[in-house]
Amino acid sequence: MLPRLKPLPMKERASLVFVERGRLDVLDGAFVLVDAEGVRTHIPVGGLACILLEPGTRVSHAAAVLAARAGTLLVWVGEAGVRLYASGQPGGARSDKLLYQASLALDEGARLKVVRQMFSLRFGEEAPDKRSVDQLRGIEGARVRAMYKLLARQFSVPWSGRNYDHRSWGAGDLANRCLSAATACLYGVSEAAILAAGYAPAIGFLHTGKPQSFTYDVADLFKFETVVPAAFKVAASTPDDPERATRLACRDMFRRTRILKRIIPAIEDVLATGGLPVPTAPEDSVGPAFSDEEGIGDAGHRG
Repeated sequence: MLPRLKPLPMKERASLVFVERGRLDVLDGAFVLVDAEGVRTHIPVGGLACILLEPGTRVSHAAAVLAARAGTLLVWVGEAGVRLYASGQPGGARSDKLLYQASLALDEGARLKVVRQMFSLRFGEEAPDKRSVDQLRGIEGARVRAMYKLLARQFSVPWSGRNYDHRSWGAGDLANRCLSAATACLYGVSEAAILAAGYAPAIGFLHTGKPQSFTYDVADLFKFETVVPAAFKVAASTPDDPERATRLACRDMFRRTRILKRIIPAIEDVLATGGLPVPTAPEDSVGPAFSDEEGIGDAGHRG
């Protein structure tokens, strides 16, 4: 009898793959996607960190078991990750990444370093010296309001400020409805990346006290170069269904720019600035350790 194979270390895997419109199953000992015509597409589950399951995908029990044994995260998402609905066991069952994230958030000095790095990445300049997290949050808020106003002027969209009430989605003006739809899309992609990397969406640094605090932190790093301009562009065209038009625009942009390839390394880099020892996966671990060289693939039929 052959010895049981060990899962590949995460540093040797590709990061993510999208699958849609098919049935994930285990056939002839292989992990495959079977489409409506019965065509099998082999998926090297042991060589992937995460499989994102888009609409039209079904997963057999055997496939879920194999993914768990291989340490591959299954995440149920909307098209191109614009929504995140559910996920399997994140991070390859490693607790050291969660403890590392929590230690950074609980250490005031480390947390401030992380927040300062987020500020630097978001605005392209160093954060002001001798400012607390609360003070930096206030400075960031003022800059964000100014950036919204500037983009509204560039796209010739009426703007009276960011106004969103989740209890009354349709009450906002056109620009705010498009922005709400766009940021929701980015939150889905960001949370999928956070889970795949083995971290907790709830343990934030600038944002705190919410189930998606870290999701908001990560999404803010990319918001104004991605979904916010897309939202204003859609609002300028005054479509009949602005929310749907915005989701489609974000979906296409996510696929075109392969944004997940940037989000995952950014998470690791931002947390490393906190100055605490970074967890190192043992050689036989399936815990995540991503690099800039790892890409995102696609499998399954595209409509």
